[in-house]
Amino acid sequence: MERQEEAFAESAARLAGLSGALIGWRPDEFWRATPAELAAVLRAMAGGDSPAPAGAGDLARLKEMFPDEPTP
Repeated sequence: MERQEEAFAESAARLAGLSGALIGWRPDEFWRATPAELAAVLRAMAGGDSPAPAGAGDLARLKEMFPDEPTP
């Protein structure tokens, strides 16, 4: 079990260093991020898969969720 903890610590330190060098994250930003958030940022920087653009249904749902308030 101790070797697994050492491997985790080494991997986390390496990822923290990379996130600082590549993304500009400070240590507290790295430790607050989820693995999914880190992966998404790195994937975007590498030009990886991007989500499909919003469709008409997506826009309609957003309009329902966040209706514009009339201006006086």
